[in-house]
Amino acid sequence: MLLGVNIDHIATVRNARGTTYPSPVEAALVAETHGADLITMHLREDRRHIKDADVFAVKNAIRTRLNLEMALTEEMLENALKVMPQDVCIVPEKRQEITTEGGLDVLAQQDKIAEFTKILTDAGIRVSLFIDADDRQIQAARDVGAPVIELHTGAYADARSHAEQLKQFERLQNGAHFASDLGLVVNAGHGLTIHNVTPIAQILAIRELNIGHSLISQALFLGLPEAVRQMKETMFRARMLP
Repeated sequence: MLLGVNIDHIATVRNARGTTYPSPVEAALVAETHGADLITMHLREDRRHIKDADVFAVKNAIRTRLNLEMALTEEMLENALKVMPQDVCIVPEKRQEITTEGGLDVLAQQDKIAEFTKILTDAGIRVSLFIDADDRQIQAARDVGAPVIELHTGAYADARSHAEQLKQFERLQNGAHFASDLGLVVNAGHGLTIHNVTPIAQILAIRELNIGHSLISQALFLGLPEAVRQMKETMFRARMLP
């Protein structure tokens, strides 16, 4: 299982004081040196953390893959075609939200998503859709031509009870296997921590996890190299469990 390290909140800390540090580029290089298989960044429309220059700088500096998260807008499509990341993950986005609240509604926007997917694919960029573990949305993702989906794990991570968490886990597990059977590459992410990642990492149909907030939070106490190492080790051990 691959680990994508989301470095958005390195930029959040930098922007809080309007300085040039901490550097998202430095964070990306440290993360990949200590086990990250790819670097994930979300260039939001309001530029609340990652800035345009950060995306270009990280793309040019890293030796792993860049996974650029973007909203379904013409501006972001144009930016992606300039940056040319290896992967683009199309996500829903609302200005007032603190973080991404749910999956992309592919069913309601099939024509536009299909158009964006074709343009990006023709340019040599692999497209992923960030969606909920719903069979209809998964089928729609395949229908619009996306080769990859990323399952939104927020409801699982935020569950208030063991019963609710188990329900959400089973939903993710079923969705991952359904998508894999359709021939889709299945990734997952949102709200995953060192404490809740093991069950998700045991779903063999899921190939990659993208994790940001909890890793950067752990890095405050452990340092980013150790935070990345611990997450990778936890994911590896989960895969080895019967």
